Amino acid sequence: MVERYKHPVLFYTLATVIPWVFWFAAGYLSHMEPYTNINTQLASFLGLTGLLSPMVIAFWLINKDPDLKKDLFSRFFNFKSVKSGYLLLTLFLMLGSILLAQAISLIFGYSSSQFTITGHYTFSSGVFPVWFLLIIAPVLEELGWHTYGTDSLRSRFNLFNTSIIFALYWGIWHFPLSFIKDYYQSNLVATGWIYSINFLVSIFPFVILMNWLYYKTGRNILVAIVFHITAGFFNEIFATNPDSKIIQTVLLLILATYVVIKEKKFFFQKEYYQYETVKEYN
Repeated sequence: MVERYKHPVLFYTLATVIPWVFWFAAGYLSHMEPYTNINTQLASFLGLTGLLSPMVIAFWLINKDPDLKKDLFSRFFNFKSVKSGYLLLTLFLMLGSILLAQAISLIFGYSSSQFTITGHYTFSSGVFPVWFLLIIAPVLEELGWHTYGTDSLRSRFNLFNTSIIFALYWGIWHFPLSFIKDYYQSNLVATGWIYSINFLVSIFPFVILMNWLYYKTGRNILVAIVFHITAGFFNEIFATNPDSKIIQTVLLLILATYVVIKEKKFFFQKEYYQYETVKEYN
């Protein structure tokens, strides 16, 4: 069925141009003086509209093909393919990685106060509560990326190249968000260039691990959504030093490299056969 997702150029072109129009407009409004409540509301809704765009585009393309609609529905409920080990990794891998990174940072003299659950966040999201954005953003994104976008790349490339291409694209896709005042990417730029680079680098192992879990569980969309939510949530709830997030990126790179080497055939075979792959590699 993956081969039926055959319009990656159309999908990724629209999924870039449309959000960028909304996000650059939101960035412009967020820096207007005086920054009124109306500007805040407009910028917030423009930001959310841009976030919605890949999902709408994906559903539009899927709706053209009855077989893709059936495939989409089935991938929300294919829990038989989700083994307990993959479920545990989906739920707790990102929590474990940030806690281990913070523990390693103690060796270099960083404070143990990083393990404190702060109750506040490192960015704002306009009129929307940050906790809401930490949930809704991954949901909306993955309803675009892992309903159509990832499979459209996988129909043409092996899993490793699919992940690398998407990670590069995803990093660039976030670019306009750095112009929206007080958004996460904007605050990263203000914090320092090294943290912006770390964010971009961290996307690569994150995507490799997320796609590994996604295809290991029979293309389960909920697995991708939950994994994405845990990444944002667990990286925000602690008083994590920004340098610990660099350590986390190194840890994820090591793990992703190990997974790719251990499952070389899974990542580098060109064809994708869902049922054979699930049986052989589980």
